[in-house]
Amino acid sequence: MLEDIANTDQRPKLEDYESYLFIVAKTFDSAAADLDAYVDQVSLIVGPNFVISFEERESDLLDPIRRRIANGRGPLRKAGADYLAYSLIDAVVDRYFVVLEALGEKVEDLEETLVTDPTSATLQMVHELKTQMIVLRRAVWPLREVVATLGRGDSPLVQETTAVYLRDVHDHMIEVIDSLETYREMVSGMLDIYLSSISLRMNEVMKVLTIIATIFIPLTFVVGLYGMNFKYMPELSQPWGYPAVLGVMTVAAGGMLLYFRKRKWL
Repeated sequence: MLEDIANTDQRPKLEDYESYLFIVAKTFDSAAADLDAYVDQVSLIVGPNFVISFEERESDLLDPIRRRIANGRGPLRKAGADYLAYSLIDAVVDRYFVVLEALGEKVEDLEETLVTDPTSATLQMVHELKTQMIVLRRAVWPLREVVATLGRGDSPLVQETTAVYLRDVHDHMIEVIDSLETYREMVSGMLDIYLSSISLRMNEVMKVLTIIATIFIPLTFVVGLYGMNFKYMPELSQPWGYPAVLGVMTVAAGGMLLYFRKRKWL
């Protein structure tokens, strides 16, 4: 157990040693831009009359619990150690909602950016957000099983009155997982949105280039025809030959532009 506390790469789990319970959970810094860099481990040892908590790094996660104990408000001082353990787990789950809200805002902003101005930097942001979703999922899914086991009341260290609260926390975990899966699907769909946006922009560019090339095809033909430098070309000796050719080229280009606009290609 001491090794598990020191090794902060543990996945959330519950170990029943009969005389006490050992619980491992993961929490995050809600203000961090990169969840992978700010994932912390919280370890709990729950006995009949005591709860020992270990945090990987100092944080404000458990400050509300400390203030409630110090102020003597609520049932924390009167209830047993299992209720205190429930309160600590509930604080961890509440932090998940804060993190999910921040991720949801990122997803919405990124989705709008993908539609309006997709770039390679935007694609990198999609991959980073997808990685953060995976990190959060690794923390949430195993903890759901831990809370479900505690809520069943299989351990004599967890009273039925506390198991009711734990089952409520389990419902919150289901809500977190549902929201997380929704965001994961949205992020996965962002790759398709990015490819579609890039393809649409490329099609617009190709359409403009194709129209320009099409307009210059007849003009290039006329210029090439009169650039053959044959001696006996009747128009070459006419004083109006050059203006006439320019006029024909202008009319041809203008007519094609009008045709393209009528077909709504421009």
